[in-house]
Formats: sequence, structure tokens, C-alpha cells
Amino acid sequence: MAVVIALLSLGVSHFLVRDLSREEGQKMVVWAEAMRTLNEATEETDLNLVLTVINGNNTIPVIVLDKEGEVQTYRNVEIPTSADSVQFLKMMAQEMVSAKTPIRILLDEESADDYIEICYDESLLLKRLASYPYVQLGVVLIFVVVAIFALLSSKKAEQNKVWVGLSKETAHQLGTPISSLMAWTEILKDKYSEDELIPEMSKDVNRLQVIAERFSKIGSMPEPKEESLNEVLDRVVTYIERRTSQKVKMVRDIPSDKIVVKINASLFEWVIENLCKNAIDAMDGRGVIRISVQDVEKKVLIDVEDTGKGIAKAHYKSVFAPGYTTKKRGWGLGLSLAKRIVEEYHKGRIYVKTSEVNKGTIFRIELKK
Repeated sequence: MAVVIALLSLGVSHFLVRDLSREEGQKMVVWAEAMRTLNEATEETDLNLVLTVINGNNTIPVIVLDKEGEVQTYRNVEIPTSADSVQFLKMMAQEMVSAKTPIRILLDEESADDYIEICYDESLLLKRLASYPYVQLGVVLIFVVVAIFALLSSKKAEQNKVWVGLSKETAHQLGTPISSLMAWTEILKDKYSEDELIPEMSKDVNRLQVIAERFSKIGSMPEPKEESLNEVLDRVVTYIERRTSQKVKMVRDIPSDKIVVKINASLFEWVIENLCKNAIDAMDGRGVIRISVQDVEKKVLIDVEDTGKGIAKAHYKSVFAPGYTTKKRGWGLGLSLAKRIVEEYHKGRIYVKTSEVNKGTIFRIELKK
């Protein structure tokens, strides 16, 4: 509404300025006629009226030039104290001529070569009036931008509260059954110590404990620590290899030199796991996942590449939106969580580097060193 009012004000001011400009032009025609009368004055000429018209112009800048382009007189033009007055007036006259057609007055009706030119510009008041609506519109636009920014910030803060509340509640709800499961596995270990399945069950229960800890960390601001990226990625790849089909081949392209980055290892492992699990789903449980790392000057680049269905270019950004999913099951929160962990907790970037439908996708993560 405020923008509409500002635009209406701009339109009204435009017409008002146009009418005032025409009126000033008519005043200058009268002023030029007074100058012609002054040049042709005789004893019978009423000079009081002529001088009243000439001296009555106290707002419109005027410079009078002769046929040689030399300045004869001027009114309402401020000359800087440090400037050459003659050169300054000539320069101003040229600007006036380029902005408005000067009024030519013939001093001798029988000779077209004997004349003076009245160069004039819009008054300062008219210029201010012309610029006022734009200032008003600018203020309104700033107000609108600030209001939108405040609204978005409020919405984001509300979303953050939902994320925090959901994460803490999830961690809390998982805590009791996980504790029970851990106790039962200990009992089973004592009773069936030779059973090979119980240690695997214990690993899965510990995994649930790690997931609960991750949810609790998402509900607060985790402290990143210097970690070996090589070891973190090795743990993730080893876990994925044990928990997925042999039809999925995991390829590591990680430098042998130790790469140290400041991360929260538990949450960052979750990001890579999410990307790998999405890749497995996109490949329908059959294909190649390649994890590669590049150590550049001030950052580390991690690429997770798959040979799956690919993503259309129009969906490169929307895949990170909460609720976006192409699966029949799932809430579409995996990539949204990954983006939050990488960008908010680690001050990095995650995005779709390249993707081609039915050929595969490369997700890239950028971390500062």
C-alpha cells in the first residue's frame, strides 16, 4: 500500500513539475521580451515596467550571451569563489543550452546576425520538487525492505525454534528405549557369550545412541574441533559398506596426507551418511558412489558422486528445502538437515555441483580450513 501511495505521489509530482516547468518557460519568454525592450529603449519607453520584469526574476538561473558567445550578464547563478567567473559562466551556459533551447533576441530586425541569446535552466525549487518524489519512494522502498527482512528473520527464528524443539524432543524420546536396549544387550552377552549376532546387535544399539546424541547436538550450537577429515570419511565409508548391498561400490578418492578441518565429527558424519543413503536410493541399490576430497588453499572440497537417476537443473536448490522428496516414504528432511549442519554449524557450503538425469549427481561440500 505504501508503495502504491509513493507511486501515485510520483505521478502527481511529475505532472506538477511539468506544468511548473512550462510556467517558468513562459516567464523566461516575458523576461527575454523585457531584455529586448531594454535594448531598444527610447525616451518614451517605460523603463520602470521593464526593470521590474527583469529584476523580478529571483529564482530562475539566466545567462545572456552575445553572438560571439561572450557573457553579457547573468542572474541567479552562484559562482564558486575559487573558479574563473567567465569560464564558469560559459560552461554553465553550454549546459543550459544542452538542457533547454535558448531564446534568441534580434537586436536589429534588418540583420539576423545581430542578436543575444537568453540561456536559462530550471529553478532550484523546481529541481528539488522534481527529486522529492524519488526520495520519498526510496524511503518507502527501504521501509518495505526492512519490513520484509524483519518478517523473514522472524520466520527463520521460528523455524529454528521448531528445529531445536523437535531435535531435543527426539533425543529425549530415544534416550529411554536406547538405555533399555543397551541393558538387554549386556544381559544377552552374559547369557550367550558365544553368539556372533549379539556383538552386531550391540553395534546397532550404539549406533542408535550416536543418532540420539546427534539430535541433541542439533538442538544446540555444537562446538567444532580440529579433526582428521580422512578418518571421519573412512568411518562413514566403512559403516555404509557394512550396511548396504554388495551391488553398491564405494570408491574413496582421498589424499594420503592428513587433512585437518574444524568440524563436529558426529554431525559431519551424519551429512556424508545422508548423501550416501540418498545416492543408494537414487541408484535403486545398484551403482557406484565416489567420495573425493580436494585440499585447496583456504578450503577443502568434498564431492559425493553417484550413478543414480540425477536431478533436473530446476530442482538444484529445492532439493534442500524441508519436505522435498521423491521417495514414497520419508519426510524429506535429510538434505535440509545436511544444509543446516554444513552452513550454520560449520560455516561452509553444500550444493549440487552437477547432475544429469539418468546419469548421476555430484554434491559438493566446501569447508573452511
